[in-house]
Amino acid sequence: MISLHSKLPDVGITIFTVMNQLGAQHNAVNLGQGFPDFPMSSQLTDLVNKAMRDGFNQYTHMNGLPLLRERIAAKVQKLYSTSIDPETQVTITPGGTYAIYTALTAALQPGDEVIVFEPAYDSYIPNIEVNGAKAVLISLAFTDYSIPWDEVRQKITAKTRMIMVNTPQNPTGSVLGENDIEQLRAITAGTGIMILSDEVYEHLIFDDIPHYSILRYPDLLERSFVCFSFGKTYHCTGWKLGYCISSAELMKEFRKVHQFNCFTCITPFQVALAEYMQDEEAYLSLPKFYQRKRDFFASLMKATPFKPMVSHGSYFQCYSYSHLSEESDKDFALRLIRDYGIVTIPVSAFYKNGKDDKALRFCFAKKEETLEKAVEKLVKFPS
Repeated sequence: MISLHSKLPDVGITIFTVMNQLGAQHNAVNLGQGFPDFPMSSQLTDLVNKAMRDGFNQYTHMNGLPLLRERIAAKVQKLYSTSIDPETQVTITPGGTYAIYTALTAALQPGDEVIVFEPAYDSYIPNIEVNGAKAVLISLAFTDYSIPWDEVRQKITAKTRMIMVNTPQNPTGSVLGENDIEQLRAITAGTGIMILSDEVYEHLIFDDIPHYSILRYPDLLERSFVCFSFGKTYHCTGWKLGYCISSAELMKEFRKVHQFNCFTCITPFQVALAEYMQDEEAYLSLPKFYQRKRDFFASLMKATPFKPMVSHGSYFQCYSYSHLSEESDKDFALRLIRDYGIVTIPVSAFYKNGKDDKALRFCFAKKEETLEKAVEKLVKFPS
């Protein structure tokens, strides 16, 4: 018998797969997995078709189409007043999750420690552990999901190699503020600690709050990998295209891993994106576009007994049901699928130890009629 010694012995099928499969069986409205159910730009799809017809169907540069990297650098300069070199500091990747994995693989050695804030996007901890490193877990403060910086200081050790941050945050919709940046600066200054900043929702930030990107701060950028997603920005999550920005020195190591894993990303889509990025309004309009969806969903949810928690960004808002049931959030979410025909994600799925605050994550990146249909089902839940 051939057997493998699993590098991820505690990992099974993700909660997203479980919930989506059960939701399909019950013909439920899916507010679980984070993807839009409305069309992306027809102009952008036309540009892809044109690129294919124009013959851009072979490998492009390993680091990404040069023009696309130039357009990204120009955008960074405009939004964050930071000059980056598109030749040495930007790499196009097959999605934001791949960029995160590649950064961790480039940076970590067995025995290293990485500080991770929970609830956390579900790829973080497996990506750390598959590289032989240890995730040092810190719970964000409930209910505003802010970072307890005093605890961060307590958990820094000689083995701390990296701190991971995510703003706007999945699953909670919390965002980093100016004080968070100052705390991060103070903790990492004069150390060898790196930062991985997951900013795939950079444009999905609400209530006139600025996005405190690591890219704004050259002293932080020199020790950081900052990861982004075209899929989140342009409503095309199935394209699986993103990019990573770092210092030239760190990017050299990132690309060593990248070249033997992906090597290069789909060419005609990069050609199309390079052209489409010239329309700045396509991303500058996103905060108001998604805030309207968040607010529309919130207005509908007032008719239900669920209690909203603060969301300042991302596709998501969490709602509490602690006053309604003592069930675990997973059991409660399963009951919503079976009895009410609505898919959510239990927030405990984003904690390694399954910490259960009786909260569910809802995705509001949907058509209005989808949100209306979902809430029509939820209003039937007894208060």
